[in-house]
Amino acid sequence: MEHIEIKKIVEAALLAAGCPLSLDKISELFGKRSGPDRKALREALDALAGDYEDRGIELKEVASGYRIQIKSSMADWLVPLWEERAPRYSRALLETLSLIAYRQPITRGEIEDVRGVAVTTNIIRTLLERGWVRIVGHRDVPGRPAMFATTSEFLDYFGMKKLDDLPPLSEIKELVVDGVGLGLPQASPQADLIDSLEQGNKEPESLTDGAAERNSSDKPSGTVVPLTNLEPS
Repeated sequence: MEHIEIKKIVEAALLAAGCPLSLDKISELFGKRSGPDRKALREALDALAGDYEDRGIELKEVASGYRIQIKSSMADWLVPLWEERAPRYSRALLETLSLIAYRQPITRGEIEDVRGVAVTTNIIRTLLERGWVRIVGHRDVPGRPAMFATTSEFLDYFGMKKLDDLPPLSEIKELVVDGVGLGLPQASPQADLIDSLEQGNKEPESLTDGAAERNSSDKPSGTVVPLTNLEPS
């Protein structure tokens, strides 16, 4: 099969799937006998990535595989296309998710020790329902509290392939949130929380706990923002 034909099929599959496709899943489209090998598929993916360099879309590899997504620089132009707004998550929920991402596995009590305020059941429920976190075990202490860690869905949503792709906390301090897809407020990270994560300080100032979810956003849903434009707290 010609390289250009392989590339066309791979591109069509990624556009039609609506979710990331692994290399194995893409390979299944061609059949086991006559289809291209994994090297040829990777070459097709690399060629697609090159084709998109000067366009408004990009090929992104995340935890679950490959997907074609809108470049974050195009997001503001696409706002009129979406009538339905993405949910806006509270600062408390994002702080909790940030702590789980950087300190996993971590218990609810340990999160509360760092934040200095209680973590509501609604926040934990929302993170579990979104599929961003899961229970990975129980701490061997009295009460055996559940330990939380992030999931492959978390990596996919935030445009990462693995946890090592999380940016250093020192870089996150300088970021401003775009909020596309998440409906995040445009604000810088709270220095108290970041400092407590970096230094292991267990007694930071109390931070805003807020409601776990709000109902409005200035950005459309369904658009992915690379992690470098995202504030995880």
